[in-house]
Amino acid sequence: MPPFPSAFVTIAPQGRKQTLEYAWTGVMTTDSPALVFLHEGLGCIALWRNFPERLCRRLGRRGLAYSRMGYGASTPRPHDEPLPRHYLRREAVEVLPALLEAIGIARQKPWLIGHSDGGSIALLAASCDAAAYSGIVVIAPHYFVEDVCLEGIRRASAAFETGNLRARLARYHQDVDGAFHGWHDIWLDPAYRDWNVEADLKRITCPVLAIQGDADEYATLEQIHGIQRQAPQTELCVLPQCGHSPHLQQPEVMLDAIEAFIRDRI
Repeated sequence: MPPFPSAFVTIAPQGRKQTLEYAWTGVMTTDSPALVFLHEGLGCIALWRNFPERLCRRLGRRGLAYSRMGYGASTPRPHDEPLPRHYLRREAVEVLPALLEAIGIARQKPWLIGHSDGGSIALLAASCDAAAYSGIVVIAPHYFVEDVCLEGIRRASAAFETGNLRARLARYHQDVDGAFHGWHDIWLDPAYRDWNVEADLKRITCPVLAIQGDADEYATLEQIHGIQRQAPQTELCVLPQCGHSPHLQQPEVMLDAIEAFIRDRI
């Protein structure tokens, strides 16, 4: 990802100007709603690998992936400006709609495909304006903070400071320290421990597919079971012996599951 050259768009949601990197993939048709890919807390366009292209080709649709502010080649986040407590909601209700409007697909009811932080953004976007989206697929999402998540982030911190994680991520992010510490610092802030958007989930009325590995190192299966309790139309897909990145660890199973879910609803 991406097979097509990336481009840039400047938006200013709530007066916050930012230039975001984005790229199209799949079949370049405007006849059907696009798939919009929302990356994880340390992700960007390139870190989706070829998963968006393969999924879009299967469905005969175009896909859009973008790097959020602070990630990839998008506008870096100022080092003295930490992510706010409501950063996921801001992305869902301010940045994402502004981006889709600027690119010209907001009125086509795109599908949202979100991984981890991107899954949480998809949940919040659908809870605020379910009519704007054909449906959402959330991969290893979070709707509340768990101890296992914080333990995973602490391990990532050690790998970043003393291992090779920083060098690996530096290949993808213009400002690797800003990308890592923005994510790391907000999640490990004691004031963030009670972050919980369970009450928002009951407002989701569009189709939902929630996917998680049973060996996810950042979450328990309560994350997707809780989503289904609040949004009963949610379909669950639990992948055995799979960690936090099912689309990379078990791509064929993921492609089959998402393709079937979307095809059943078009």
